[in-house]
Formats: sequence, C-alpha cells, structure tokens
Amino acid sequence: MNTPTIKTRIPAKAKKGEIIEIKAQITHDMETGQRKDAGGMPLARRIIKKFVCTWNAEVVISADWYTAMSANPLITFTALAEKSGPIKLAFHDDNGEIYEATADVVVE
Repeated sequence: MNTPTIKTRIPAKAKKGEIIEIKAQITHDMETGQRKDAGGMPLARRIIKKFVCTWNAEVVISADWYTAMSANPLITFTALAEKSGPIKLAFHDDNGEIYEATADVVVE
C-alpha cells in the first residue's frame, strides 16, 4: 500500500454563526483481514479505526470505524463557525500511524 493521501474540502472563510460543510477522503485500502493473497495466505488487517476532527484544538467530531468501511473512505459533516483557527483532521490506522491534514479557516 502506498502512503495514504488526504483530500479535503474546507471553506477558507466563514461568517460567525455559519454552519460550514467539511469533506475529507483518505486513500486507504481498508484491508479487513478476511481476504487471501495469491498463495492462499490471509492478508493482514489494516483499517482506519478512528477519525477525529478538531477546530482550535476542540473536538468537532470523533468516530470509530470498523471493517465495514469501504476503501478510500469519505466523510462529510458540518461545524459551527465561532472563531478563526486551524481545523485538523486525523485518521488513526490499526498499526498506530496517524495521517493528518490541516486547514486554516477565517471567521469574520
């Protein structure tokens, strides 16, 4: 598997009190551990098991994911714009790796 990449759609600006939509997709094969390779050996389980979004270090959303998630999972959610600052998206892998993307949002 290649190093996962994260695509995001986060508005750069928002009005105070506005509800903004945030989208993120990570390239990840989400291997369940149920499939076998050409030699008949099981492929090791490797999934994104947790997703966390913070805005100014406060949790906006946190979700536990399981093997039923598709490859290259996409998540869409909303957040209330209260003050300017960084939005950080973190995808936690089974093997302990964390893949992150950050975007600054200016609240006017």
